[in-house]
Amino acid sequence: MRLVTFEAAGRKRAGAFIEGDTLIVDLAAAHMQRVGEHAPELADMLALIEGGDNALDKAAEAVRGATADAVFARSAVTLKAPIHPPPQMRDCSSFELHLRQCYSAARAMRARAKGVEVVEDTGPTDAEQRILDLFARQPIYYKANRFSVIGSEETVIWPSYSRTMDFELEYGCYLKKAAKDVPVDKARDYIFGYTIYNDFSARDAQATEMIGQLGPAKGKDFDTGNAMGPCIVTADEMPDPYALTMIARVNGEEWGRGHSSAMHWKFEDLIAFISRSETLHPGEFLGSGTVGNGCGLEAQRFLKSGDEVELEVEGIGVLRNRILKPL
Repeated sequence: MRLVTFEAAGRKRAGAFIEGDTLIVDLAAAHMQRVGEHAPELADMLALIEGGDNALDKAAEAVRGATADAVFARSAVTLKAPIHPPPQMRDCSSFELHLRQCYSAARAMRARAKGVEVVEDTGPTDAEQRILDLFARQPIYYKANRFSVIGSEETVIWPSYSRTMDFELEYGCYLKKAAKDVPVDKARDYIFGYTIYNDFSARDAQATEMIGQLGPAKGKDFDTGNAMGPCIVTADEMPDPYALTMIARVNGEEWGRGHSSAMHWKFEDLIAFISRSETLHPGEFLGSGTVGNGCGLEAQRFLKSGDEVELEVEGIGVLRNRILKPL
Protein backbone atom coordinates (compact mmCIF):
# COMPACT_ATOMS: atom_id res chain seq x y z
CA MET A 1 0.00 0.00 0.00
CA ARG A 2 0.87 3.65 -0.40
CA LEU A 3 -0.13 5.11 2.96
CA VAL A 4 -0.60 8.79 3.72
CA THR A 5 -1.55 11.16 6.49
CA PHE A 6 -3.88 13.87 5.24
CA GLU A 7 -5.96 16.68 6.66
CA ALA A 8 -9.59 17.20 5.72
CA ALA A 9 -12.26 19.24 7.51
CA GLY A 10 -9.67 20.30 10.09
CA ARG A 11 -8.77 16.75 11.15
CA LYS A 12 -5.73 14.61 10.38
CA ARG A 13 -6.52 11.10 9.14
CA ALA A 14 -4.71 7.99 7.97
CA GLY A 15 -5.30 7.12 4.35
CA ALA A 16 -4.04 5.26 1.30
CA PHE A 17 -3.43 6.44 -2.23
CA ILE A 18 -5.41 4.77 -5.01
CA GLU A 19 -5.96 5.43 -8.71
CA GLY A 20 -2.41 6.52 -9.46
CA ASP A 21 -2.18 8.60 -6.27
CA THR A 22 -5.02 10.87 -7.41
CA LEU A 23 -7.50 9.65 -4.75
CA ILE A 24 -7.15 8.88 -1.04
CA VAL A 25 -9.13 6.34 0.97
CA ASP A 26 -9.92 7.42 4.54
CA LEU A 27 -9.01 4.14 6.25
CA ALA A 28 -11.05 4.58 9.45
CA ALA A 29 -14.13 5.77 7.55
CA ALA A 30 -13.89 2.95 5.01
CA HIS A 31 -13.56 0.37 7.79
CA MET A 32 -16.55 1.83 9.63
CA GLN A 33 -18.66 1.66 6.48
CA ARG A 34 -17.59 -1.91 5.78
CA VAL A 35 -18.07 -3.52 9.21
CA GLY A 36 -19.96 -0.91 11.24
CA GLU A 37 -17.43 -0.50 14.03
CA HIS A 38 -14.62 1.87 14.94
CA ALA A 39 -11.01 0.72 14.46
CA PRO A 40 -8.75 2.88 16.65
CA GLU A 41 -5.67 1.37 15.02
CA LEU A 42 -6.68 3.05 11.74
CA ALA A 43 -7.14 6.49 13.27
CA ASP A 44 -3.58 7.64 12.56
CA MET A 45 -0.38 6.32 11.01
CA LEU A 46 1.52 5.63 14.22
CA ALA A 47 -1.42 3.66 15.63
CA LEU A 48 -1.52 1.67 12.40
CA ILE A 49 2.16 0.78 12.64
CA GLU A 50 1.90 -0.06 16.34
CA GLY A 51 -1.09 -2.27 15.51
CA GLY A 52 1.14 -4.68 13.62
CA ASP A 53 0.14 -7.01 10.82
CA ASN A 54 -3.49 -7.19 11.94
CA ALA A 55 -3.86 -3.42 11.58
CA LEU A 56 -2.17 -3.50 8.19
CA ASP A 57 -4.57 -6.23 7.06
CA LYS A 58 -7.52 -4.12 8.22
CA ALA A 59 -6.16 -1.17 6.25
CA ALA A 60 -5.84 -3.31 3.11
CA GLU A 61 -9.40 -4.58 3.51
CA ALA A 62 -10.64 -1.02 4.01
CA VAL A 63 -9.00 0.05 0.76
CA ARG A 64 -10.45 -2.88 -1.17
CA GLY A 65 -13.97 -2.27 0.18
CA ALA A 66 -13.99 1.54 0.16
CA THR A 67 -17.06 3.30 -1.18
CA ALA A 68 -17.18 6.81 -2.62
CA ASP A 69 -18.17 8.32 0.75
CA ALA A 70 -14.78 7.31 2.19
CA VAL A 71 -12.69 8.57 -0.73
CA PHE A 72 -11.19 12.06 -1.15
CA ALA A 73 -9.62 13.68 -4.17
CA ARG A 74 -5.95 14.32 -3.42
CA SER A 75 -6.37 17.86 -4.71
CA ALA A 76 -9.08 18.53 -2.11
CA VAL A 77 -7.02 17.71 0.99
CA THR A 78 -3.69 18.66 2.54
CA LEU A 79 -0.98 16.03 2.74
CA LYS A 80 0.94 16.00 6.00
CA ALA A 81 4.14 14.27 7.05
CA PRO A 82 3.40 10.54 7.28
CA ILE A 83 3.95 10.62 11.07
CA HIS A 84 3.98 13.88 13.01
CA PRO A 85 5.94 13.69 15.13
CA PRO A 86 7.69 10.35 14.70
CA PRO A 87 8.82 8.78 17.99
CA GLN A 88 12.44 9.41 16.95
CA MET A 89 14.39 10.49 13.87
CA ARG A 90 17.94 9.57 13.02
CA ASP A 91 19.63 10.76 9.85
CA CYS A 92 22.52 8.60 8.75
CA SER A 93 25.42 9.00 6.33
CA SER A 94 25.31 6.21 3.76
CA PHE A 95 26.62 7.69 0.50
CA GLU A 96 30.39 8.16 0.26
CA LEU A 97 30.22 10.19 -2.94
CA HIS A 98 28.12 12.85 -1.18
CA LEU A 99 30.70 13.21 1.58
CA ARG A 100 33.64 13.47 -0.81
CA GLN A 101 31.90 15.96 -3.12
CA CYS A 102 30.74 18.15 -0.23
CA TYR A 103 34.27 18.28 1.15
CA SER A 104 35.64 19.15 -2.29
CA ALA A 105 33.05 21.89 -2.84
CA ALA A 106 33.65 23.37 0.60
CA ARG A 107 37.41 23.46 0.00
CA ALA A 108 36.90 25.24 -3.31
CA MET A 109 34.53 27.77 -1.75
CA ARG A 110 36.96 28.51 1.09
CA ALA A 111 39.78 29.03 -1.40
CA ARG A 112 37.73 31.41 -3.53
CA ALA A 113 36.75 33.36 -0.41
CA LYS A 114 40.50 33.92 0.14
CA GLY A 115 40.99 35.03 -3.45
CA VAL A 116 42.74 31.80 -4.47
CA GLU A 117 41.91 30.36 -7.90
CA VAL A 118 41.27 26.62 -7.53
CA VAL A 119 42.90 24.72 -10.39
CA GLU A 120 43.10 21.17 -9.06
CA ASP A 121 41.49 19.55 -6.03
CA THR A 122 44.22 18.49 -3.62
CA GLY A 123 42.04 15.87 -1.96
CA PRO A 124 40.65 15.51 1.58
CA THR A 125 42.26 17.32 4.50
CA ASP A 126 43.52 15.19 7.37
CA ALA A 127 40.33 15.93 9.36
CA GLU A 128 38.13 15.01 6.39
CA GLN A 129 40.06 11.80 5.79
CA ARG A 130 39.55 10.77 9.42
CA ILE A 131 35.80 11.11 8.92
CA LEU A 132 35.94 9.14 5.67
CA ASP A 133 37.93 6.41 7.42
CA LEU A 134 35.33 6.28 10.21
CA PHE A 135 32.53 6.19 7.62
CA ALA A 136 34.14 3.09 6.10
CA ARG A 137 34.26 1.34 9.49
CA GLN A 138 30.84 2.08 10.93
CA PRO A 139 27.58 3.98 10.33
CA ILE A 140 27.51 7.65 11.31
CA TYR A 141 24.27 9.39 12.27
CA TYR A 142 22.71 12.22 14.25
CA LYS A 143 19.31 12.65 15.89
CA ALA A 144 17.13 15.06 13.92
CA ASN A 145 14.37 17.36 15.15
CA ARG A 146 11.27 15.17 15.04
CA PHE A 147 8.93 18.09 15.76
CA SER A 148 9.87 20.06 12.64
CA VAL A 149 8.49 17.61 10.07
CA ILE A 150 6.14 18.77 7.33
CA GLY A 151 4.53 17.07 4.34
CA SER A 152 4.61 17.43 0.57
CA GLU A 153 3.34 20.78 -0.77
CA GLU A 154 3.85 22.46 2.63
CA THR A 155 6.01 25.57 2.84
CA VAL A 156 9.50 25.60 4.33
CA ILE A 157 10.16 28.81 6.26
CA TRP A 158 13.68 30.14 5.70
CA PRO A 159 15.35 30.50 9.15
CA SER A 160 16.09 34.10 10.08
CA TYR A 161 19.77 33.49 10.91
CA SER A 162 20.73 31.90 7.58
CA ARG A 163 21.80 33.36 4.25
CA THR A 164 22.74 30.06 2.56
CA MET A 165 20.00 27.43 2.31
CA ASP A 166 20.24 24.03 0.71
CA PHE A 167 18.16 20.89 0.14
CA GLU A 168 19.22 17.26 0.57
CA LEU A 169 17.90 14.38 -1.54
CA GLU A 170 17.27 11.42 0.76
CA TYR A 171 14.84 8.64 1.45
CA GLY A 172 14.33 6.61 4.57
CA CYS A 173 12.49 3.85 6.37
CA TYR A 174 10.06 3.64 9.27
CA LEU A 175 10.45 0.81 11.77
CA LYS A 176 7.67 -1.75 12.01
CA LYS A 177 8.26 -3.09 15.52
CA ALA A 178 10.49 -2.79 18.56
CA ALA A 179 14.08 -3.67 17.74
CA LYS A 180 17.05 -4.43 19.97
CA ASP A 181 20.30 -6.22 19.10
CA VAL A 182 18.95 -7.10 15.67
CA PRO A 183 21.31 -9.11 13.42
CA VAL A 184 21.82 -7.71 9.92
CA ASP A 185 20.29 -10.75 8.25
CA LYS A 186 17.03 -10.27 10.22
CA ALA A 187 16.83 -6.48 9.99
CA ARG A 188 14.67 -6.30 6.84
CA ASP A 189 11.82 -7.81 8.88
CA TYR A 190 11.80 -4.65 11.03
CA ILE A 191 11.10 -2.21 8.18
CA PHE A 192 7.50 -1.02 7.84
CA GLY A 193 7.96 1.11 4.73
CA TYR A 194 9.81 3.88 2.93
CA THR A 195 9.35 7.59 2.23
CA ILE A 196 11.25 10.52 0.70
CA TYR A 197 13.09 12.91 2.99
CA ASN A 198 14.38 16.44 2.37
CA ASP A 199 16.75 17.48 5.12
CA PHE A 200 16.80 21.24 4.46
CA SER A 201 20.07 22.74 5.68
CA ALA A 202 21.30 26.19 6.68
CA ARG A 203 24.81 25.71 5.31
CA ASP A 204 26.33 28.83 6.85
CA ALA A 205 25.16 27.93 10.35
CA GLN A 206 26.18 24.32 9.82
CA ALA A 207 29.70 25.26 8.72
CA THR A 208 30.24 27.25 11.92
CA GLU A 209 28.76 24.82 14.43
CA MET A 210 30.50 21.71 13.05
CA ILE A 211 33.76 23.16 14.33
CA GLY A 212 32.48 22.12 17.76
CA GLN A 213 32.43 18.45 16.67
CA LEU A 214 29.07 17.73 18.30
CA GLY A 215 27.09 17.32 15.10
CA PRO A 216 24.59 19.63 13.39
CA ALA A 217 22.39 21.92 15.48
CA LYS A 218 20.91 25.14 14.05
CA GLY A 219 22.15 24.09 10.65
CA LYS A 220 19.31 21.58 10.74
CA ASP A 221 17.03 22.48 13.63
CA PHE A 222 14.43 25.03 12.60
CA ASP A 223 10.67 24.83 12.18
CA THR A 224 9.55 23.17 8.92
CA GLY A 225 13.09 21.98 8.17
CA ASN A 226 12.34 18.25 7.76
CA ALA A 227 10.08 17.59 4.78
CA MET A 228 8.80 14.02 4.38
CA GLY A 229 6.37 12.23 2.10
CA PRO A 230 4.31 12.18 0.05
CA CYS A 231 3.50 8.66 1.30
CA ILE A 232 4.88 5.57 2.97
CA VAL A 233 5.32 2.72 0.51
CA THR A 234 4.94 -0.42 2.61
CA ALA A 235 7.86 -2.84 2.53
CA ASP A 236 5.89 -5.53 0.70
CA GLU A 237 5.46 -3.13 -2.24
CA MET A 238 9.16 -2.21 -2.37
CA PRO A 239 10.90 -5.40 -3.52
CA ASP A 240 14.34 -3.77 -3.83
CA PRO A 241 14.94 -0.48 -2.01
CA TYR A 242 18.48 -0.44 -3.40
CA ALA A 243 17.45 -0.16 -7.05
CA LEU A 244 15.89 3.32 -7.05
CA THR A 245 16.76 6.35 -9.18
CA MET A 246 16.75 9.56 -7.13
CA ILE A 247 16.36 13.01 -8.74
CA ALA A 248 16.40 16.57 -7.36
CA ARG A 249 14.86 19.48 -9.26
CA VAL A 250 14.64 23.18 -8.40
CA ASN A 251 11.94 25.15 -10.22
CA GLY A 252 11.65 22.25 -12.66
CA GLU A 253 15.37 22.18 -13.51
CA GLU A 254 17.30 19.04 -12.62
CA TRP A 255 20.10 19.87 -10.19
CA GLY A 256 21.28 16.37 -9.46
CA ARG A 257 20.54 12.68 -9.47
CA GLY A 258 21.86 9.52 -7.89
CA HIS A 259 20.90 5.93 -7.19
CA SER A 260 20.10 4.04 -4.00
CA SER A 261 22.41 1.21 -5.10
CA ALA A 262 25.31 3.45 -4.04
CA MET A 263 24.44 3.12 -0.33
CA HIS A 264 27.54 1.95 1.53
CA TRP A 265 25.47 1.29 4.66
CA LYS A 266 22.07 -0.19 3.85
CA PHE A 267 19.05 0.16 6.13
CA GLU A 268 19.67 -3.35 7.47
CA ASP A 269 23.19 -2.31 8.49
CA LEU A 270 21.84 0.83 10.14
CA ILE A 271 19.18 -1.04 12.12
CA ALA A 272 21.71 -3.61 13.31
CA PHE A 273 24.21 -0.95 14.37
CA ILE A 274 21.80 1.48 16.04
CA SER A 275 19.87 -1.25 17.88
CA ARG A 276 22.97 -2.51 19.70
CA SER A 277 22.00 -2.45 23.40
CA GLU A 278 19.27 0.07 22.54
CA THR A 279 15.57 -0.49 21.97
CA LEU A 280 14.16 1.16 18.86
CA HIS A 281 10.40 1.64 18.69
CA PRO A 282 7.66 1.28 16.07
CA GLY A 283 7.41 4.37 13.88
CA GLU A 284 11.00 5.53 14.36
CA PHE A 285 12.54 6.94 11.18
CA LEU A 286 16.01 6.31 9.76
CA GLY A 287 17.18 8.60 6.95
CA SER A 288 19.55 7.34 4.29
CA GLY A 289 21.65 10.46 4.24
CA THR A 290 22.09 12.46 1.05
CA VAL A 291 22.78 10.60 -2.18
CA GLY A 292 25.77 11.71 -4.24
CA ASN A 293 24.87 14.77 -6.38
CA GLY A 294 21.84 15.22 -4.13
CA CYS A 295 22.36 18.74 -2.74
CA GLY A 296 23.20 22.21 -3.91
CA LEU A 297 26.52 22.34 -2.05
CA GLU A 298 27.96 19.61 -4.26
CA ALA A 299 27.18 21.72 -7.34
CA GLN A 300 27.98 24.98 -5.47
CA ARG A 301 24.46 26.26 -6.11
CA PHE A 302 22.09 27.36 -3.36
CA LEU A 303 18.41 28.12 -2.94
CA LYS A 304 16.61 31.45 -3.22
CA SER A 305 13.42 32.48 -1.49
CA GLY A 306 10.49 31.30 -3.58
CA ASP A 307 12.27 28.27 -5.04
CA GLU A 308 10.28 25.06 -5.38
CA VAL A 309 12.26 21.91 -4.62
CA GLU A 310 11.11 18.55 -5.97
CA LEU A 311 12.69 15.31 -4.83
CA GLU A 312 11.70 12.24 -6.79
CA VAL A 313 12.50 8.69 -5.72
CA GLU A 314 11.54 5.87 -8.03
CA GLY A 315 8.65 3.82 -6.68
CA ILE A 316 7.78 6.35 -3.96
CA GLY A 317 6.79 9.51 -5.81
CA VAL A 318 7.63 13.21 -5.60
CA LEU A 319 8.13 15.31 -2.47
CA ARG A 320 7.53 18.96 -3.35
CA ASN A 321 8.14 22.01 -1.14
CA ARG A 322 8.59 25.75 -1.66
CA ILE A 323 10.99 27.67 0.58
CA LEU A 324 10.11 31.24 1.53
CA LYS A 325 11.68 34.00 3.62
CA PRO A 326 9.17 35.60 6.01
CA LEU A 327 8.19 39.14 5.10
